[in-house]
Amino acid sequence: MTRLGDSVARTSELLVQDLSSDKTVEQLLTETKARRYLDLSDLSAKEQAELIARRTVDVLPSVSKLAERIDERRAEGRGLGIKLGIDPTAADVHLGHTVPIIILSRFQRMGHDVTLLIGDFTAKIGDPSGRTAERPPLTDDDIAANLTGYREQVRPFFDFEKVSFRQNSEWLAPYTFPELLSLLSQVPVSQLLQREDFRNRLAEGSGLTMAELLYPVAQGLDSVALESDVELGGSDQLLNLQMGRKLMELRGQQQQLIVTMPLIEGTDGSGAKMSKSKGNYVGLTSSADDVFGKIMSVPDRLMEPYLKAWTEWTDEEISLALSRVEEKSLHPMDLKKVLAGEVVAALYGVDAAMAARAGFIAQFSKKSFADVESLPSVDAAQHGAESVAAVLTKVLEFTPSASAARRIAKQNGLRLIVEDGSGQQAIVLDEAAAIRPLGEVVAQSLADAGLGAGSVYLKAGRKIAEIRGL
Repeated sequence: MTRLGDSVARTSELLVQDLSSDKTVEQLLTETKARRYLDLSDLSAKEQAELIARRTVDVLPSVSKLAERIDERRAEGRGLGIKLGIDPTAADVHLGHTVPIIILSRFQRMGHDVTLLIGDFTAKIGDPSGRTAERPPLTDDDIAANLTGYREQVRPFFDFEKVSFRQNSEWLAPYTFPELLSLLSQVPVSQLLQREDFRNRLAEGSGLTMAELLYPVAQGLDSVALESDVELGGSDQLLNLQMGRKLMELRGQQQQLIVTMPLIEGTDGSGAKMSKSKGNYVGLTSSADDVFGKIMSVPDRLMEPYLKAWTEWTDEEISLALSRVEEKSLHPMDLKKVLAGEVVAALYGVDAAMAARAGFIAQFSKKSFADVESLPSVDAAQHGAESVAAVLTKVLEFTPSASAARRIAKQNGLRLIVEDGSGQQAIVLDEAAAIRPLGEVVAQSLADAGLGAGSVYLKAGRKIAEIRGL
């Protein structure tokens, strides 16, 4: 049995035990945390290719071709040349950015040669993938600062001591205009304009610069320079990655294989991908408690894609856990606590994950919100004239925008909780209520429900604040 097989056997035994037990969960997190560093070089080429394929959207031309290339390089006494390009366009990184890094780590632990390509040259253009408008250019100082932040934040998921760093300014900066024209004469414009986002922007009359149009060519030249065997990227970068194959073919090189990763949905359950601009992200610099709480706030349907994206669990292990939920032998909340623990353990270690778990349970298992220490509050006398959405956004900072507050309401996640001597009663607030004044909404909701004196709380998703001064 392989080293991975031994770990899976131990984990599977834990997954059928009581996952509401702290002891069992701590054993599970310890095992799966260790798996993040497990040597996978003893897997056959076929096993390696299949393990990679299970966490990807595309392996092109095919999974079998990836296995064949692994065998070819093994026969030559070396590993695959794996390339991941990074344009350091922001200082802060969120959990969505770690998806390709985790796949890259698996390639690394399989014994392959990993190159992190720092797009210091192309960052001055900006990858337009998924963009609706031009990106502003970055300075050299911006790029250096962002790169430092990126490395520090994704370090828990990747061994930077076993990677080659290259900068694409090495070969793109000295590229001459005659060389570029000669190359472009062999690249059909139709291939560059296949991108849906480009077509949409042109149809809407928005700007599209020549620099953005040539971005895929620049990225393809990176693959030519590195003679890469495999290039990784998000599924939205498929056309960029295919350009690498095209240019390698024109240069008479063996074409790279393409591995694309899914774009992970954000925590708000709206269907939009994880993004800082949408506020539906988990920042890698967030505290352990905050990371745990944000994962606990996601809809149950996101547990499967999140388990696949951010844990080292196999498909069989994930299916086992989800089947227990379906059979009602495992409460979905208990599985979600394990998922949240997995993410915190990756960032901060198992001890921090167990402490965050204990803190979450202590806060949210209270029978009364009055027992919760340091609960945020809003003064109705001061903010009653402001809309519920504005209070959530500007006063409590529970949501990044008014539109996000309305989305929570639309998903039945916005509520008033009334506590009195008889217990709690929840009043669901609809999307229309989110844009009405807080004081008016509270007064009408209490009157409609026939409720009198008691403590009133505003709940948005998992976040709770007391409304005072009523």
